[in-house]
Amino acid sequence: MTFPLPNVSTDLTGQVALVTGASSGLGLRFAKVLAKCGAKVAIAARRVERLEALAAEIRAEGGVAFPVALDVTNTEQLKTVVPKVEAELGLVTILVNNAGIPDAQRAVKMSVELIDQVLDINVRAPFILSCEVARRLIEEKSPGRIVNIASVAAYDYAGGGAALYSVTKAAVVRATEALAVEWARNNINVTGIAPGAFQSEMMDGMLERVGDISKGMPRQRICDPAMLDSTLLFLVSPASVAVTGTVIKVDDGQGRR
Repeated sequence: MTFPLPNVSTDLTGQVALVTGASSGLGLRFAKVLAKCGAKVAIAARRVERLEALAAEIRAEGGVAFPVALDVTNTEQLKTVVPKVEAELGLVTILVNNAGIPDAQRAVKMSVELIDQVLDINVRAPFILSCEVARRLIEEKSPGRIVNIASVAAYDYAGGGAALYSVTKAAVVRATEALAVEWARNNINVTGIAPGAFQSEMMDGMLERVGDISKGMPRQRICDPAMLDSTLLFLVSPASVAVTGTVIKVDDGQGRR
């Protein structure tokens, strides 16, 4: 095997990517970035009207986008979304498990219903989707990339509420590590990104509840989603062929006190 010098590329021509939680925030940005680099992108979320608007934007830039309704708490939809995308765009070779939900409550105040919802969306859904994508890649003997969106909360929790969110994101980190080992022989790389505080609907809701948290951060800012572009592209690009089981913290120094 020979490699170019330097061995760096963001060309995703011929790749098919599925991005969950693509109707807003980080997922929306991820979809646009992958499409800009040549991937055909399936954008999945509950709010279909937002997906249609995003698809129109991607197509206007010369990209290929396929909006697909997906409620990640719905088992049937989790099982059928990958075949739907495959029928429209081809074999899914890149999966970005981005859909997530905060809990924003102290553990003793959470209802069982909310506990179940947070676990379903943050842990169960990405695990099932990863297996659905990997199963088809293994059958086709095709390499692939799965990128799980965790959080620095997986590593650091200050005790102010959202304990379960921290637990679920730690589970995402461990699932990334475990599935990477299981699927390494199949040339499926499973990696993750653990963002700090980035602009999103989820972050906006938190700021409304607790006020401006940026003043206590080393750089006193909430990061722009564009700051994650390079990390995402590295993890799905040909250059990261030997990177698997790794979760990269992108927290602007926020998680290091």
